[in-house]
Formats: sequence, structure tokens, C-alpha cells
Amino acid sequence: MQTSNVWNFGPGPAKIPTSVLQRAQAELLNYNNTGMSIMELSHRSKEFENFNNKTQRDLRTLLNIPNNYKILFMQGGGNTQFAAVVYNLLVAKRHQLSEDLEEEFNPPLDYLITGSWSLKAAEEAKKLYNNVNIVFDVKKLKGSYGSIPPKEEWKLSGSKAAYVYYCDNETVNGVEFNHIPEIDPSVPLVCDMSSNILSRRFDVSKFGVIYAGAQKNIGAAGLTVVIVREDLLIRTKNFDNKNSGIPAIPSMLDYKVMADYNSLYNTPPMFSIYISSLVFEWLLELGGVEAIEKTNSIKAERLYEAIDNSKIYKSPVEKSVRSRMNVPFRIQQEELESEFLKGSIELGMLQLKGHRSVGGIRASIYNALTLEGVEFLIEYMKEFERKHCQ
Repeated sequence: MQTSNVWNFGPGPAKIPTSVLQRAQAELLNYNNTGMSIMELSHRSKEFENFNNKTQRDLRTLLNIPNNYKILFMQGGGNTQFAAVVYNLLVAKRHQLSEDLEEEFNPPLDYLITGSWSLKAAEEAKKLYNNVNIVFDVKKLKGSYGSIPPKEEWKLSGSKAAYVYYCDNETVNGVEFNHIPEIDPSVPLVCDMSSNILSRRFDVSKFGVIYAGAQKNIGAAGLTVVIVREDLLIRTKNFDNKNSGIPAIPSMLDYKVMADYNSLYNTPPMFSIYISSLVFEWLLELGGVEAIEKTNSIKAERLYEAIDNSKIYKSPVEKSVRSRMNVPFRIQQEELESEFLKGSIELGMLQLKGHRSVGGIRASIYNALTLEGVEFLIEYMKEFERKHCQ
């Protein structure tokens, strides 16, 4: 096997389409004939305002986002959203119950734990609030992450909950929901889609809040996209925070503040938004999410087929919930994994090493990773197997 290419299987920061990088390179010194780089423009300028609004429109088109949802461009990644969700949706719940509620305000926060990222989200919530309900934790039920229990085993709080949180695709563990969880319709559904947003179609109207760090399947690190239903945008000044049971929201985490300022409350991550806008245009030119979904399905099917038909590779994830974006696998003789990874690097296949918490091998095959790259990996896997199964 020989290659002149580098195939980036990184989980994030991840591959960005080559045409997007080439366009960014060409426009770097002179954005839209302004004579300045996008990084030099004032975020208060008309040029950036128009650009910011167009980027939102393109994302709204790609995901078919209803008009009663706001798109926010925030910072801090998913880790910051772990806290932002707690702050904002406690305010929204209090507003739903009425501002004059006399009884103690202490609604449960429901968390579905399917892997490393949902576990981190729940742990962060516990730092801020004293009533976090673990609907289920797969590792405690099964000993490891790699499945999702049936609905009858879930311990939801029903209408009492301020929200229900889940991570749609666990980047580390390779677990992806194949459906949108059904919950009490009066409770907002919150979803971390950092590693599979824009990879398949879904009904945005089923959610209260969706967020996604850009560095996996949207663009460059530094931007977090938040999609929030308008009825959840509540002005915190309506409440006496000391007596309401609601912690005061830092302005930089306040969805209402960000929405009121059209994500320009402070200087936004302008270059990250710019790269994301180019990715949105690239996706639209390809035919949108529907078109890339078909390609993603083919890539995942072929890679899992190679694993399942092998005598030496194995997947730690149940077939029904295998991720189409992050494909972890092991070699039966685990001592061979270092040799496999060394050989892959020599052939230009980079960042295939599994997460440090689980080990093994992981191929992240986001939108920008082509079918050709996946097929090159499969060819190497077969060649490696032939070498060690003589």
C-alpha cells in the first residue's frame, strides 16, 4: 500500500473539507473585498453583521430549524454548555411553574448516561445543583459503555423534571442513539450533538436545546453552536435569585442575553464562525444533510462490515447503537494494536489511537472524511489481518 495523502481520522479537532481550507486560504488577507482579514473586522461592522446573519440562515436551512428557535454562537465548547444548560433551564422551569411559586423549588434534572461525555455533563450539573437524577448509567448496569437500555428500564422523573439531557453520539465510546428519546412533552429535551450534528436528518422541534462544539463536524475549534426554543429564553431579572432557588446566570452563559445580542454580546470567535460558514456552504452545495447522510451510512456500513467479517478485529458496541461517526474497535491480541497504529501512521492515516480512557483503535469518520479514506483504512486492516493470520 502506498499513499501520497494524509487521512485524518481525528475525533476533534477533526478534518475540515479541503475546498473549505483552500477558500479560507485564498480569502485570508482580504475578506469580501474589505481589504482586511475576517479576523481583523470589527464584530460591530455591517460586514460582520451580514455575515453572521447569513451563517445562521444557512444552518437553519441545513437543519430545517423552525422559526421559533434561536441560533446562538457561543464559546467554551460542550464543557461550558454542561453548566449553561443547568442555569438557563432552571430559570425556564421556574417560569413555567409561575414566578409566585410558594413551595420549595427543587425540580430534578434527568440525565441519561451512555458514555464519557454524558457522565461528565451529569457530574458538572451535580456541582451546581443538588437534585440530579440519573435515569440510567450504562456502565453501572453493564460494566462498560456500549449499549442503551430499553425504555422500560429508564427512571425518568416525568413532568417534575426541569429537563432531560442526553448525548446523541458518544465520541469516546462509539455509542449513538438510533432514535430521539420519548419523554413527557412538557419537559424540554436537551441534547449534546457535538460529534454527529449535520451528519443525518432529525426533527429539531422535538428538542428544547441542542448544542454542538464546532471542532468535530462543523468547523474549527472555538465555536459552540446552540439551538434553543424561544419559550426557554427567560429574563433572569424576573426572579429574586437569593430566594427563588435559582443560581444567578453568568452573562456569558445566559441564552437570553446571547439571543438579545444576536451572539454579539462580546467579541465572538469570528474565525471559527467563518470556517463554519464555509462548511455550511460546502454542505449545501453537496445537496445538504440528506446527501451527506447517505454517504455517511455507506462509510459506516463498510467499516463495520470489515470489523464484523474479520477474525482479529472486534467492536465493543452493540450493533443497534453503533456510531456512524466514531468507530472504536480492538484487536483480539491487544499487543498487536501498537503495531497496527505504527503502520497506519507510516501510511498517512493519523489519529487512529483510541481515547486514553478506553484504549484500542478509533476511526472518526465525520462528514469531511471521504469514502476513499475509509476504503484505504479497510484495505490496510485486511492487509494487517492477512499478515497476522497466516
